[in-house]
Amino acid sequence: MSRGAKIALYSVAGVVAALALGVALLLNIDWNRAKPWIGSHVSAATDRAFAINGKLALTWHAPQGEQGWRAWVPWPRLAAQDVVFGNPPWADGAMARAREVTFSISPLPLLSKRIVIPSLALDAPALSLQRLQDGRNNWTFGSKSGNSEWQFELQRLILNKGTVKLRDAIKHATLKADIDTLDEAGNDNYRLGWRVAGTYNGEEVSGQGRAGGVLSLQKQNLQYPVDASVRIGRTTIDAKGTLTDPRQLAGLDLQLKISSVSMAQLYPIIGVVFPETRPFMTEGRLHGSPGPHGGNWVYENFSGKMGASDLSGNLHYRAREGRPLLEGTVASNLLNFNDLSPLIGADSAASRAERGSKTVQPPNKVLPVESFRTERWNSIDADVQFTGGRIVRKEQLPIDDLVTRIHLRDGVISLAPLKFSIAGGNLVSNITLNGRSKPVKAELKLSARHMRLKQLFPTLQSQQATLGEVNGDAALTASGNSVAELLATSDGEIKAVINQGTMSKLLLEKMGLNIGSIIVTQLFGDKPVQINCAATDFIVDKGIMRAQAFVVDTDDATIHVAGNVNLAKEQLAMTIYPDSKGVRLISLRSPLHLDGTFKKPKVGIDKGTVALKAGSAIALGALAPVAAALIPLVNVGPGEKSECGVLLAQATAKPVAPTASRKSETTSGR
Repeated sequence: MSRGAKIALYSVAGVVAALALGVALLLNIDWNRAKPWIGSHVSAATDRAFAINGKLALTWHAPQGEQGWRAWVPWPRLAAQDVVFGNPPWADGAMARAREVTFSISPLPLLSKRIVIPSLALDAPALSLQRLQDGRNNWTFGSKSGNSEWQFELQRLILNKGTVKLRDAIKHATLKADIDTLDEAGNDNYRLGWRVAGTYNGEEVSGQGRAGGVLSLQKQNLQYPVDASVRIGRTTIDAKGTLTDPRQLAGLDLQLKISSVSMAQLYPIIGVVFPETRPFMTEGRLHGSPGPHGGNWVYENFSGKMGASDLSGNLHYRAREGRPLLEGTVASNLLNFNDLSPLIGADSAASRAERGSKTVQPPNKVLPVESFRTERWNSIDADVQFTGGRIVRKEQLPIDDLVTRIHLRDGVISLAPLKFSIAGGNLVSNITLNGRSKPVKAELKLSARHMRLKQLFPTLQSQQATLGEVNGDAALTASGNSVAELLATSDGEIKAVINQGTMSKLLLEKMGLNIGSIIVTQLFGDKPVQINCAATDFIVDKGIMRAQAFVVDTDDATIHVAGNVNLAKEQLAMTIYPDSKGVRLISLRSPLHLDGTFKKPKVGIDKGTVALKAGSAIALGALAPVAAALIPLVNVGPGEKSECGVLLAQATAKPVAPTASRKSETTSGR
């Protein structure tokens, strides 16, 4: 063997011997002596106190995911007992404790002063997570002081039989979760089971679920399975799917089921404004991705129930600077009209109690007094279209095709337009509620056209309803924090015309108008009476509705109504003057007085006053000042005769003033 060959052979043998000696030393060294070094460097990299109070042992294993020559560099795996990981300076106590911690270290990044831990397994851990009101949290690692040259990176976290506590000042959450390992014999990727309890935004929280055994903190494309059922207050949330970015709680793709006593209950949970509703349940797919202000999320193809009504649609939540935006479409093929009553607080006391409302409706009040939650209106913008196919109500009023577009922008809610198809005609309104004003300022414009009386009350016999129609307009402005307050301060005008219809006790009962039923019984007995024309014009001033004109012309009599309705006090002060066209109303020669409150109206006869029999002259005198404004509401089809058109035209051409006695009665408020 040549001299050069011997030198090479001895050199290789020396290297091998040195490596063998090094390996022997590494395998037999007492690694407990390295605990101070490990603790000081982890502390420097994280600005946290770190200590291994128990035994420390070292083994070696082949690297995972490395290629080329890096795959030949083994990774050390350390097993440490009784490990404590501290909090940042602003937090008390320790962030984590564990009976045993097993973690691997990638050795090559150490050369660039990076501590990379590919896998961290915690046995019987106790984690305490905290977030302050200013956004600081104790789960974001890294030196904040800038004094350390070392960087820390944790890639995967494995938990086994432990507890996790969360105190979040932003979400007002105090939660505790118990974690345990599930039976590993299953093949559904669920390895951990958990139970949670505590409070969230002042609401009690309880729940349970399953999750994957390994939580990836770096790989955003890893499908981490979750299956959870959580109850927050009176809201239940069931979710099953995958989580792809555990650090940000983003990259979700879940089948989500939500149920609660009211949609308004979702606001403290997700921060999205929904109206008060009947108890509801929806189920659909929720998926989305994170963003700089909260992310973009889609609740897709959801369906469910609200009270007795069905719901379906798609909603898209987009985070933006300032306020997020909620867009989408919601539809109901069968909408029960009663299910809309909680929107304005008009539901029953039992319903309000069920959805958690603390408002007590005064026993003597009919108009809803429940306040609007305007403090929530500025938290989000919205543009949602709602469509109702067939609408059902107890009185069988045939309302179909409700369509509205709900706009919420900068604290202002508008329904523009709110449209109903009703009885062959339509009702169109534009409603605006300005939540920036204290109290709320509201505007209402409403137009009703071509509502056919026969279709309004389809259960009546054919001879009891003719082909007449209803047309009307309303324009009101108001201010207040409830429906009752808005009506109590309202200003504007309400006018309507009914052409060729039928009035009877039975018809009015179908409408639910008990007062009208009593009046008709007093005037005509319990029988159908043909209406030639009914014209009304009310001026509304600071919550007082005053009748400029209110005339009903029938085959039996011409009826003139005078007086006012106090919307603030919910009081009636109306006088009904029946002027007979023949001998059929001889028994009613005196006016009827409609008094009392909305809750307890009273109808009485003024036996001391004899009704005048001026008939058409009285009608024309009452209609003359406003007839020109009512004529546009009369729109008769070809070949049809309009008694209202004739009556209004006569009043416009030849106005006849009421007699002095009638003027005095009218101006008296009776």
